[in-house]
Amino acid sequence: MSKEILFHTTFAHETSKTWVVFVHGAGGSSAIWFRQLKAYKKEYNVLLLDLRGHGKSNNLVQNFVDNNYSFNNVSRDIIDVLDHNNITSAHFVGISLGTILIRNIAEIAPQYVSSMVLGGAVTRFNTRSNTLVYLGNTFKHFLPYMWLYRLFAFIMMPKKRHKESRLLFVREAKRLCQKEFIKWFKLAMDVNPLMQYFKEKDIDIPILYIMGKEDHMFLGPVKEMVKRHKNSVLQTIHHCGHVCNVERPDLFNQHSLAFIAQQNR
Repeated sequence: MSKEILFHTTFAHETSKTWVVFVHGAGGSSAIWFRQLKAYKKEYNVLLLDLRGHGKSNNLVQNFVDNNYSFNNVSRDIIDVLDHNNITSAHFVGISLGTILIRNIAEIAPQYVSSMVLGGAVTRFNTRSNTLVYLGNTFKHFLPYMWLYRLFAFIMMPKKRHKESRLLFVREAKRLCQKEFIKWFKLAMDVNPLMQYFKEKDIDIPILYIMGKEDHMFLGPVKEMVKRHKNSVLQTIHHCGHVCNVERPDLFNQHSLAFIAQQNR
């Protein structure tokens, strides 16, 4: 029996041999990249995927639900998709928790990663986000997960102009079941130890961080990370929150495409 892999879609370019792989965050799906797809397809081969339990990968029960959820295992899900499509290296674009998976792939299998574009990057949980994780962990077995998810989405993206991002993530999160949500939530408990390791260790792979100026939970830690790492640069976007690829797709695409083009020279 062949190994089951994540649901994914590829878009082949007529001449380019360069691949760009998009990785969404927890509770999202590949649908969140709808404002990047047209621009990227013009330049590169594109691979979109749905992480285990998300989007159209939510019915891949046996091989994924029974497997232990760790950042290494979920990262290897993505590597399996690359191998399935004979992609030996690619530029990776991620948002939110997807940025941790990309950074982890660069750690466990760096040969696959040409560069990283990390939007709304999670590099450390601050006091506010740690409190959220603690409360969520306490009540995750008692409250419907969508109550918790809506609360988290509102606290992370509180402004009126963040509404579209909130609604998009809540809509996609409804595809998760309670057990799946709990498994992904447990992953959040491992973020700080993993990211502390990444903070201490510089990496040779170029990284572009794209952050909204209003990403009050994660912008500060990213600034600290960029100061320490010589191959990292930061672009901030005014009047923009956590999900910067949805809120300001024009600038997200402009910055990320320019960065990838620079790496291909």
